[in-house]
Amino acid sequence: MTQGLRPVPNGKAAMTQPVNRRIEYALLLLLALLWGSSYLFIRVAVAEIPPLTLIAARVSGALVVLLLVLWARGQRLPRDGAMWRALGVQAVLNSIGAWTVLAWGQQYVDAGLASVLNSTSPIFVFAATALLTRHEAVDSRKLIGAVIGFGGVVLIVGVQALNGLGSGLAGQLACLLGAMMYAGAAIYGRRFGGLGAVVTATATMLWATVVLVPVALVVDQPWHLSPSLTALAATAALSVLCTGVALLVYFRLLQSLGSLGTASQAYLRAGIGVLLGVVLLGETLSLQVGLGLALAVLGVALINMPRRKAL
Repeated sequence: MTQGLRPVPNGKAAMTQPVNRRIEYALLLLLALLWGSSYLFIRVAVAEIPPLTLIAARVSGALVVLLLVLWARGQRLPRDGAMWRALGVQAVLNSIGAWTVLAWGQQYVDAGLASVLNSTSPIFVFAATALLTRHEAVDSRKLIGAVIGFGGVVLIVGVQALNGLGSGLAGQLACLLGAMMYAGAAIYGRRFGGLGAVVTATATMLWATVVLVPVALVVDQPWHLSPSLTALAATAALSVLCTGVALLVYFRLLQSLGSLGTASQAYLRAGIGVLLGVVLLGETLSLQVGLGLALAVLGVALINMPRRKAL
């Protein structure tokens, strides 16, 4: 059974814990599945629920689920003001800011190009890690993995999606800003290892709820809405599975696979969407898309492959 090391908050090698990499890779795939399927639920729900209200419902529903998990595990939220400010920054990077700019940008960018731009977060993580933070080891193999994985996404979505690059620049920059914020969240979120995944996920969703729910109430006045059961079910799935459960997995993976390894699930999300279309909608899998899937998986494998120990 392949194992690695899970870093502890202070980063000292002597205090690392063993990591079952098979489990972590399965969780990475689960995270890609949860976040990849979120596009389907959003597409269904947003037809009847305004985007701002949908995001507010997403985070507040996730908060309820996470509070129940927190209570069941006998854990408590932090009381330190400095820690709460840091968690507020994480919430902006991972949900409040990223989801808002992406929702705005995707109004002006074709879905295919938006998917490509959104999948650039691993490249941003690599660049920031190599040039600025240096909080974890990056090498040429991981760079090659990041480039190959991105190429796989381009093939999955379709090279023709790049034809619109440069037109509607504001929307495209918003999509890139969202990807950059996701990258920042993956790097910044490593500092919360001492809190644990449940506490960190709950606190960030508390921040998001406090910020987004009042804004949605003022802007959308959601009490006038009459969404169908289908839209409500899609919202519930988006909230409980794609947000609550996904964040528990996400913050765990940040401590086991690191920032770049966790961010690499962005390459798998596009493939998940294609496979869901094949399984649920009877769509066909072209040779180009199949090659793209293979490259995306190869890129993720290169990024997450453990370094060989020197003899």
